Amino acid sequence: MFIAKVTGSLVATQKVDSMSGYKMLVVEPYRLDADSRDSLVTTGRTFVAADLLGAGEGQFVLITQGSSARMSEETKNLPIDTLVVGIIDTVHVDQKCVMDSKS
Repeated sequence: MFIAKVTGSLVATQKVDSMSGYKMLVVEPYRLDADSRDSLVTTGRTFVAADLLGAGEGQFVLITQGSSARMSEETKNLPIDTLVVGIIDTVHVDQKCVMDSKS
């Protein structure tokens, strides 16, 4: 699993039938700042993730990729590679809060 920030959404009016009705988000994975270890920084990568939870732009989410993205009842027959599996409230590392959704 990875921490990612929702940076946008994607609309595809033409897609395989099994994907109709699923919200697609543009997400950018984040990692712990290697120098300060007190904040999250972007990895510079971007993915498209299926979202079943209703995450919105600017929120930090928990994503899973590969076959793990197809292990839920809702996604087991979908052609997806990345899935939003949680909306993050806080992240603590080394007894420090490095991300808080309320701030």
